[in-house]
Amino acid sequence: MDDLARLVATEDVRRVMARYVHSADHHRWDDLAALFLPDAPFIASTMDGSVQARMTGRAQIADQLKARNHPDSVLVHHLFSSEIDFESEDSATGVWAMEDIVTRPAAEGTGMHGYGHYRVRFTRLDGRWLIAELRISRLRLDPTR
Repeated sequence: MDDLARLVATEDVRRVMARYVHSADHHRWDDLAALFLPDAPFIASTMDGSVQARMTGRAQIADQLKARNHPDSVLVHHLFSSEIDFESEDSATGVWAMEDIVTRPAAEGTGMHGYGHYRVRFTRLDGRWLIAELRISRLRLDPTR
C-alpha cells in the first residue's frame, strides 16, 4: 500500500467511526449496525474486563442497542487519538480513546459517564470499509443522575 492509498484508507476508516458515534448519538441503530459486517461481533467489557454485553450480527446489534437505550436518553460519544494500522489493502485495526455520556429520563434510572477505548477490526468489502469486530474496554465508569 503506497502512502497516498494509506492516507485515503486511514480517512475512510476514521469516517466509519465518525458515522458510528453520530448514529449512536442520534439513536439511528439500523444505520449504526449497517457499518458492521453482517456477522460481526460487538463486545463491551467492564473495567475488570468481564463482558457486559455481547452482540453478533447487524440485527442483534441494532435490536440490543435499541432495547438498552430509552428513546428520551441523551447520548454523547467522543473519539480521540486514533491509531490505525493496515494489515493489507483490505484489512485494518484501530484503537480510539473514547468518552461517552448517557443521560436517562429519571424514571429510567441513572445515567453514566464513561471512559475507555474502542478496539476495532475493519475489512474493506466491495470498496467499502466495514467493522469486522468492535470491542469496548472501560477504564472508568461514573454513574450520573
